[in-house]
Amino acid sequence: MSGGGQLVPRSGLACDNTNVPLRDAHNRDIRDLRISLTDRCNFRCFYCLPNGEPPLARKATILTFEEIAYLAEIFVSLGIEKIRLTGGEPMLRRNIDELIGKLASLKPQLKDLALTTNGFDIPRKAEALRAAGLDRMTISLDTLRAQRFREITGSDSLAEVHDAIDAARAARFAPIKINAVVVRGVNEDELVDFAGFAREQDVEMRFIEYMPLDSGHDWSREKVVSGREIFQTINAVYPLELKQTSRGSETSWKYKFRDNAPGGIGIIAPVTEMFCGQCSRIRLTADGQIRTCLFSTVEHDLRDVLRSGATRVELVEFIEAVTLKKEPSHRINSTDFEPASRSMSFIGG
Repeated sequence: MSGGGQLVPRSGLACDNTNVPLRDAHNRDIRDLRISLTDRCNFRCFYCLPNGEPPLARKATILTFEEIAYLAEIFVSLGIEKIRLTGGEPMLRRNIDELIGKLASLKPQLKDLALTTNGFDIPRKAEALRAAGLDRMTISLDTLRAQRFREITGSDSLAEVHDAIDAARAARFAPIKINAVVVRGVNEDELVDFAGFAREQDVEMRFIEYMPLDSGHDWSREKVVSGREIFQTINAVYPLELKQTSRGSETSWKYKFRDNAPGGIGIIAPVTEMFCGQCSRIRLTADGQIRTCLFSTVEHDLRDVLRSGATRVELVEFIEAVTLKKEPSHRINSTDFEPASRSMSFIGG
């Protein structure tokens, strides 16, 4: 491929995972890569793009599928086991199933290939995504109410999101996870309704604390509904039981319903119960920047290194050096906290 050298791993094998895994300066193994495919989105959620879509990256700066596949193969050879495709809205990227097929060829060293989406085009593409090798799908849904959905997203697509969930189920994606960002004064009154939805639809509802990742910088701590409050509200109506006593490197605490009803609950609480000490994630933006933390204020330009004609060894050395710069933790709870350098639509989830 142009600009990337030959696709030959250090070991000479397609994907040798026997090398020492990526490890940061805080002795955390990096096993999880989030790849943003585009900075475009067809929604205008207030917690991400309250002022409309900002200037988009020029098409020439966005990584091609060939570049993404080549870099992903290098990351997997360095011990990455999970890849999640994000955006913007990743389904806006044309022929995404072709990229998924390329990434799926990295299995079995790659153990998990997932997608986070707002549901756009999923009814039409779910079967193709599954056939291409996608393992899991997470769909965003912040409210069950049509008027509120319009207010949150700027879109009338609630019915289409429900269709996407049905299509994911028909395509045999399991478990289907549903993400809801919980914001005080906006949708915290739907927590029990969402839990009922999880039980009826046999999905895992994942509640996420409101984080300062909006382009308008309107986040305030007063709007954060804590993970503890989320748990207590649901548990009072539908008693919950932890699935595991340790979260490990996962982002969420996972619960089952004590009465053994279908579905489950996940609670992601990065503000009030930060889990940075076990973080195993690194991010690659759509325009080829490595972000070592969701809240990084600095990015590392892997795209230009790749396009300069760097050898594979040089790319590996760059990735390893950047990984050592991974922050010990985010600083949301510090008085000197600075917002991330870009909004969620650019960073990817």
